[in-house]
Amino acid sequence: MDHIVETLKAQRDFYSKAKTRRVDFRINQLKKLRNAVKKHEAEIINAVRKDLRKPEFEAWYSEVGTILYELKYIRKKLRSWVRPQKVRTPLVLLGSKSHLYPESLGQVLIIGTWNYPFHTTLYPLIGAMAAGNCAVLKPSEVSASSSNLISRIIQDTFEPEHIACIEGGPETAQALLSHRFDHIFFTGGEGVGRKVMEAAAKHLTPVTLEMGGKNPVLVEPDVPVSLAAKRIGWGKFINAGQTCLAPDYVLVHQSMKKEFLEELKTCLHEFYGEDPKDSPDYGRIINRKHFQRVMNLMNSGCIAAGGWAIPEELYISPTIITDVKPQDPIMQEEIFGPLIAVMDYQNLDHALSYINSKPKPLCMYVFTKRSRVRDSILNSTSAGSVCVNDIILQTTVLTLPFGGVGKSGLGCYHGKYSFDTFTHHKSVLRRPFFIRNNLLYPPYKGKLKKLRRLI
Repeated sequence: MDHIVETLKAQRDFYSKAKTRRVDFRINQLKKLRNAVKKHEAEIINAVRKDLRKPEFEAWYSEVGTILYELKYIRKKLRSWVRPQKVRTPLVLLGSKSHLYPESLGQVLIIGTWNYPFHTTLYPLIGAMAAGNCAVLKPSEVSASSSNLISRIIQDTFEPEHIACIEGGPETAQALLSHRFDHIFFTGGEGVGRKVMEAAAKHLTPVTLEMGGKNPVLVEPDVPVSLAAKRIGWGKFINAGQTCLAPDYVLVHQSMKKEFLEELKTCLHEFYGEDPKDSPDYGRIINRKHFQRVMNLMNSGCIAAGGWAIPEELYISPTIITDVKPQDPIMQEEIFGPLIAVMDYQNLDHALSYINSKPKPLCMYVFTKRSRVRDSILNSTSAGSVCVNDIILQTTVLTLPFGGVGKSGLGCYHGKYSFDTFTHHKSVLRRPFFIRNNLLYPPYKGKLKKLRRLI
């Protein structure tokens, strides 16, 4: 693919001129991206509507609003972030000064995914640009309308030697990954993430992998059941459940399972009406392949609500499944669709033992009023992030990093963490010439005792 080779060479040449490292240039480019997103706001909403039938409210919030929020925050903070940071110097080096110099990495590759196509492609781009890099974007071909629009926005907004967008399927991704980059940022599933990491290893390229997993929800019996059900139902069924942050299964205390199920059913009726397929606020599955995959997961447990599907419309109703067993298909992989499994537990130790028997999730959700119980759960489990008494909202706090752990991801971003991900913090020690210390130089006889005291 000659156009890939030409684009990468042009970006290397442009980066060597050091223009991207000037903070005024970075801020100006971030403004251009902001103006482009605002200009194409209606088209962005329409594109994700075509791809996922995503409601306008969800589309604006996740694909436009969050990007504008991140742009505003980073533009405001950028001048302070790019300054060298003074750090403490040990007494043994008295008279010297130590600093961290933030410097850009060079050329980065950003591979987005289809469920939030603009967010997963443009959001990390903000951090890459703020850090002073050149970037190549590879949006997901699965969300075709969004991919086409992303390409057009980038082409109309930036010079390709600075920011370029290359569309295509798996063969394009493989072609890109065969080249050396200074960082690769990938959002998607674990299987493709492994391939990205394998390709990056050939060039010793550092990677950020934002993946997913089976995000648990633990509901203690001391919480208001109706409010917990409402928050869990909202977080699960936005974007028809095609959200890496979505709850995957709920562990609810056995004393309140029946009440919780009834409240969850009530919430679904409040959200989407008598028949969700007629609701303007409920989306669709991205394509037939994923539709069939989600349908296969229904062959687990008992359907307590929903369970309806219209294949020609890629519609699957919001579905609650109970009485599942750990070995059932629905508990073996990330659901990534509008199904939620509800399980009960006898005591907290039982619930925590089950959670800890699974790979570390991207997110974990805990519902309890008791601080002692909350702290016990936090100290005995591991997850990329945790939200207590709500769903997904931890990702809206730009002073918190977003990322996974273990199989759910590697590295993080959002706010300052996006800047840091695409930045090398160069260590610099400055020594003055007036320091006369021969302790370190041969001959060493008689010096070790003094060195021990100093250290």
